[in-house]
Amino acid sequence: MMTPRSQRPVVLTMTMAHFAVAFGLLVGGSAAAAADRSGKTVVDSVCASCHGEGKDGAPRVGNTADWTPRAKYGLARLLHSSMEGLRKMPAHGGQAAVTDLEMTRAIAYMVSGGRTPDPQKPYAKVSHGSGADIVNAACGNCHREGVGGAPKIGDKEAWLPRLPKGVDELVASAIHGHNKMPARGGLANLSDVDIHAAVSFMLSQSLTRK
Repeated sequence: MMTPRSQRPVVLTMTMAHFAVAFGLLVGGSAAAAADRSGKTVVDSVCASCHGEGKDGAPRVGNTADWTPRAKYGLARLLHSSMEGLRKMPAHGGQAAVTDLEMTRAIAYMVSGGRTPDPQKPYAKVSHGSGADIVNAACGNCHREGVGGAPKIGDKEAWLPRLPKGVDELVASAIHGHNKMPARGGLANLSDVDIHAAVSFMLSQSLTRK
């Protein structure tokens, strides 16, 4: 637990403003982060190296015979497999910075051969536990002690400068990686939902400290 720090009135005023903004976004807001790429863009840049020619048995883009046995279990299951990794396919296609929505769009593109419009939300919300669970499994390794400049859990003053653009920007940074922090904290199978839960938990443990 952090040792309480004395704060001047102007700092307290800024603290309350940031606190209100942050928790308003956590509850129901959405700050604009970088736009998710189209399914075609993701397939061309990430998936095509295997799914173009069917490397190691990967279902080929637009090949109905390849996709039908897999799609019959539901698109949500396809998304889950792509995010977790399956057989020789690594989690998130080997690129942890690919978002859940981008994975969803890539699946839609490959299953339909590009004939289906890009979905506007993921097929499923994949969760590996609570925010506390995710922090214990991944984020806490650096954020407990402030390794490599990571804002420490419980250090309000370390988190406040990171909040002006909103919580979604913090989540996007954690998904894509930032400075010394690898994408998704180095665990490629974590979903966007997991990352949001972890960031929310760390903020709740930091901004509420006196």
